[in-house]
Amino acid sequence: MDLWTALLDVLILLLAALLLGALCERLKQSAILGYLLAGTLLGPNALDLMPNHKAVATIAELGVALLLFTIGLEFSWRRLRSSGPIALGGGTLQVLLTGGLTAGVCLTLGLGSRPALTVGALIALSSTACVLRLLVSRAEIDGVPGRNALGILLLQDIAVVPLVLIVTALGSDSSGSVAQIGWKLGRAAGVAALLVAALFLLLNYVVPVLLRAKEAAHNRDLPILLAIVTAVGAASASHKLGLSPALGAFIAGLLLAESPFATQIRADIAPLRTLFVTLFFASIGMLSNPAWVLEHWATVVVVVAAIVFGKAVVISGVARLFRSSAGHAVATGLCLAQVGEFSFVLAEVARHGQLIDRGLFELIVAATVGTLFLTPYLVALAPHLARAVGRLSTGGPRALRALDEATLPPEAELSGHIIIVGFGPAGQRVAEALLRRHKSRLVVIELNAKSADVARTYGLRTYIGDATRAEALEHVRVAAALTVVVTVPDPATARHVIEQVRALSSETPVIARARYHVYRWELILAGAEVVVDEEEEVGLRIAVAVRKKLRSAGQGPRPANR
Repeated sequence: MDLWTALLDVLILLLAALLLGALCERLKQSAILGYLLAGTLLGPNALDLMPNHKAVATIAELGVALLLFTIGLEFSWRRLRSSGPIALGGGTLQVLLTGGLTAGVCLTLGLGSRPALTVGALIALSSTACVLRLLVSRAEIDGVPGRNALGILLLQDIAVVPLVLIVTALGSDSSGSVAQIGWKLGRAAGVAALLVAALFLLLNYVVPVLLRAKEAAHNRDLPILLAIVTAVGAASASHKLGLSPALGAFIAGLLLAESPFATQIRADIAPLRTLFVTLFFASIGMLSNPAWVLEHWATVVVVVAAIVFGKAVVISGVARLFRSSAGHAVATGLCLAQVGEFSFVLAEVARHGQLIDRGLFELIVAATVGTLFLTPYLVALAPHLARAVGRLSTGGPRALRALDEATLPPEAELSGHIIIVGFGPAGQRVAEALLRRHKSRLVVIELNAKSADVARTYGLRTYIGDATRAEALEHVRVAAALTVVVTVPDPATARHVIEQVRALSSETPVIARARYHVYRWELILAGAEVVVDEEEEVGLRIAVAVRKKLRSAGQGPRPANR
């Protein structure tokens, strides 16, 4: 095989991904759709403009391993714990329920037990790369649905490891008994444990001797080389041991994340990640077979609809179990209602293990690509549907539910009060600053039940409800309030709250939080009297700290004010 011809094919694929990705962005869609389209159009099942598509697929397989390596590098148990119980408990429950229900449906349709379990494992995963990119670009990652989705996706990333082992064991011997499968799974887990131990010793005892942090800081090439050697070496070792290369790369990233070089490596390999993520999605598009999809379009549509609806219902139900409101639960379910990129890793393992035939593989690929195409629209729809569901779930003029209602004075007595919308860290700091002199005036509206419980521990009049609804604001007599403080991080939600306050009262002052500078003017135009720009405030605080440091070092004049 001519190396330069293969590289030319990669270049053509990346160029097509660039052009179609830019076109999708121009049309206000996700660039990922462009990457998928590029692979589909240039692939062997459409225009077939890449004779060396197998070489491209091999390079993309390496990209999968490096993608898992970067995810492992960014993962931490602290981050998982910070996502709350929905990450560990909800994520685990979601994977088990989705996989089990899918396997049950497949068994009902006549599929064998092993293929059914394999399809269940495939469908259980959602797309980390696609969903997080969309939520960040829409500034929705800090909202409750965004945090829920992040927690569940983190657990799913961990679940890739045991799922790869399970699918490998299921496919290793098609005639084996349950005990034999258990033995092979245990053997694979033992081999994986040996790989973990070897990498742990290498990265914690050998590498620090050869590469000290001070030397790495002076030579930026060394940490990059360490990352590449570790990722590719672990993937190769995993392959030699009969495990998935992606599994070895993920473990290597997980262990390297605890090293002193982790922060620098994350920054330095970011361009490589962008390259391989683009190539990976384009290679997924290459697996699509438009002729097969056209021939079986009705089946593909039914399967895509079943996956999206089924996963949305399951994940929404799980989110409700972990005390998310109905609206937030539905939004979380919509955001994660696709099949993820790592399902292709499992699908390849299953195909090599002869767990699924060619026709089932084509259907899985077509359905997965279909759900990925729908994901940008589902994520965009999620907040609108969440608000609609929130209105229906609260129902009627009684749009709020008061905590400890029997101990509260009637709402008719509310006047000159301060309404705090949202009781996350920002809302808590506002309340703490006002508690001593104005505790009796504080009224909290919070849609998240857990945050409302926190407000109750402060001894504040607290309501669980949706402040984007006029009925909710009327209930707490917004027109008679001294001021309304909007602390929710999601800019779209904050804007809706401000607009509702203004529709009910043109006189009540509104003080709002702008998570990002770009949304400041949106909140001002919506009717906020004061907008606290977080990015601007951070800059000012940093400048104050720098000036204090300069004064203590005697290297600057003492300014008259801040």
